[in-house]
Amino acid sequence: MEAIEQHDDIAGRSHRAAGESGPDARAAAILRRLGGRSIVLVGMMGSGKTSVGRRLAARLGLDFADADAEIETAAGMSVPEIFAKHGETYFRDGERRVVARLLEERQRVLATGGGAFISPQTRENVVKHGVSVWLQADLDVLLRRVRKRSNRPLLANVDAEDTLKRLIADRYPVYGLADFTVLSRDGPHEIVVENILAALEGGLSGIARLASGAPHASVRVGLGDRAYDILIGPGLIDAAGQHIARVAPGSACAIVTDSNLERAHLPALKASLDRAGVRHSTIVIPPGEASKSWSEFARVCDEIIVARMERRDVVVALGGGVVGDLAGFAAATIRRGMGFVQIPTSLLAQVDSSVGGKTAINSEHGKNLIGAFYQPSLVLADTGALASLSGREFRAGYAEVVKYGVIDDAAFFAWLENNWRSVFAHGPELTEAIRKSCASKAAVVARDETEQGDRALLNLGHTFGHALESLTHFDGARLVHGEGVAIGLACAMRLSARLGHASAADAARVEAHLREVGLPSRITDIAGWNAGPDEILNAMYQDKKVSRGSLTFILARGVGASFIARGVSGEMVREFLGEELRA
Repeated sequence: MEAIEQHDDIAGRSHRAAGESGPDARAAAILRRLGGRSIVLVGMMGSGKTSVGRRLAARLGLDFADADAEIETAAGMSVPEIFAKHGETYFRDGERRVVARLLEERQRVLATGGGAFISPQTRENVVKHGVSVWLQADLDVLLRRVRKRSNRPLLANVDAEDTLKRLIADRYPVYGLADFTVLSRDGPHEIVVENILAALEGGLSGIARLASGAPHASVRVGLGDRAYDILIGPGLIDAAGQHIARVAPGSACAIVTDSNLERAHLPALKASLDRAGVRHSTIVIPPGEASKSWSEFARVCDEIIVARMERRDVVVALGGGVVGDLAGFAAATIRRGMGFVQIPTSLLAQVDSSVGGKTAINSEHGKNLIGAFYQPSLVLADTGALASLSGREFRAGYAEVVKYGVIDDAAFFAWLENNWRSVFAHGPELTEAIRKSCASKAAVVARDETEQGDRALLNLGHTFGHALESLTHFDGARLVHGEGVAIGLACAMRLSARLGHASAADAARVEAHLREVGLPSRITDIAGWNAGPDEILNAMYQDKKVSRGSLTFILARGVGASFIARGVSGEMVREFLGEELRA
């Protein structure tokens, strides 16, 4: 777009709000954490990027720029005129270059056009120079807003509703890659600005690492004075000593791991602790779910005490969910609570069990029935450790990633449908999938730490899955936890459809994705399955989510729209299970 590129130096549409005397203390803190990076607003036409952006810039004392306005000034014609004269490809090329210049010039709040963030080059520039915020608006809100204006070239001479539906289907999965998502509803723009500021306050520590080019992403679990970071990226086991010394200065460490990981990752962890001058001892448990037992719990506790670990010292869980659950429960109980650091080495543990403070061992009556809520002070999710996982273990962990999309993030589910091969190939999409999953769980945990309310949504698929694990006697050769979750997700969607909450198409879509990646989706996929509906139902009644004898399920009204269903009829579930076993 020569006209734009040749003349964009004369553009003068960057503004500082008149009378703005500088940021207040809250804004100043956000600016410090931004470290000179811009705030980039992305989203559909009509999502309010310009109106919100001006107000946000005023609150922060920053310049504001509207990319479309900059393009119009540089080209000397309106965006619709550029489309009409030169076409969309020409416009997009110039848009990409103008956005890059605006990001490179200085820190500002930047409102981008609806198609700008779709460009991979623009997304790379945003990661390098800024923090992205998606203003997500529903279709009816967008329609009301865009019908008030006639300067939307993609809506010229077409049915606006059909076009917006198509654009939403194409673009929302990409917008879902933004660092933050803030809902844009009808009402005062100041409410949206306030929600953006709150999101930035709670999550910038992780985004700063991404934007600075460092290899680690991070997510903050906001629990007041017990808040902690989840660091995500390669090489974190090699750097664990310095991170542990930072969060627990002067402490010694009791490392709990299993015999498989003792060979794979323990030497690197011990070397890192030695370099940081941290005294340490090691307790090794047998691999597998059977180690979450009273006898292993007692042995781990005794060995930690024998190692002369004090209350201010740290229990370090190096391993998957079994190690994390067992070591965390020991940390919660020894000396009425020691320090605790999670170093999850499986995908399942990195996106689920290491986050949120659930620790437990199993009873002969069911899974995770004896435990405590006990938060770590740090989680180090080393993506390099995932290279040693078998294909089956990786797929099992991916089931928990899918779960977050089905719970409340349809855009993330669509992103997974489009990008799962890159996730499985350990490309940069793997780090993004882990970050997005951890951020989803962290947000729920911050609202409902001890599962009194909507944290129960994280159990989607687990009422089925835990019952199936129990009936296979936790035999990993037949069924591992993530596979139980995958079957449970598919069952929950089919039950939702049977009850009229979700469409059969949504249930089929979730099952199809699970099948595509190689996960089971039917109870009868379990090798040697021979239990009937009554046995499965009885196992469900031992689940932690049973309340006063009534079954609780997490069901869904569609992909990304789950809800808590209490008091579900046992007889109806028995009939459903019978149908599942005959299918």
